[in-house]
Amino acid sequence: MSEAALIMTGRAIRISRRNVDALITSMALPVMLLLIFVYFFGGAIKTDTQSYVTYVVPGVLLLCAGFGSSNTAIAVTEDLKGGIIDRFRSLDIGGAQILTGHVFASVARNLIATTLVLALAFAIGFRPTATPAAWLAATAILLAFILALSWLSAAVGLLAKSPEAAGGFTFFVSFLPYPSSAFVPTSTMPGWLRPFADHQPVTHVIESLRGLLLNQPVGSTPWAALAWCAGILAASVGASGLLFRRRTT
Repeated sequence: MSEAALIMTGRAIRISRRNVDALITSMALPVMLLLIFVYFFGGAIKTDTQSYVTYVVPGVLLLCAGFGSSNTAIAVTEDLKGGIIDRFRSLDIGGAQILTGHVFASVARNLIATTLVLALAFAIGFRPTATPAAWLAATAILLAFILALSWLSAAVGLLAKSPEAAGGFTFFVSFLPYPSSAFVPTSTMPGWLRPFADHQPVTHVIESLRGLLLNQPVGSTPWAALAWCAGILAASVGASGLLFRRRTT
């Protein structure tokens, strides 16, 4: 990473620290959802795991990534509206460094939130049986998803006309895990919804995390998850470059 990108990352992290309300919300919501699903709905949902908390944790981790990365869209849009990007460009700081700073700050926020969710999950009964290699593989897949989602959020921030519109990205990202295997097996869903639920990217990531953490056979699912992450990442980085040039020229 270049020096300019490091400086922009530090700036984005400092902005997050000042925006305490948004930071607390992005970290508290996944924690609250974990408790709600486990204690409100868990007793009524039947899965192939011994406890519902063991089943639901991977889905909550992806919700956590969605809430955390959505703040990136708002921050990018606010930079565009505030005129600070023109000032950075006069200092020979390009769009790649500015956006990379926002993305890496998003990854850092997500790692903190993920740690909080995992700590709570362990406290209420989550007992993974993964080997060290499986933990590394699961971490790599989750990081790839967070990185891809953060770049997608940056592209949305460049596309949105206002921070409020960029904030709508939160709804889309937080909704996507629901028609997946995040909270219930897809076999319980209506026939018309099941094909989408089985083949959307979130399901591949969740099934990879769940299988690796529970030491279950995963087959080619992790490779499919990584392929989805790579595709989203490549498309988002390319779109971000085009949108940045369009918005700043």
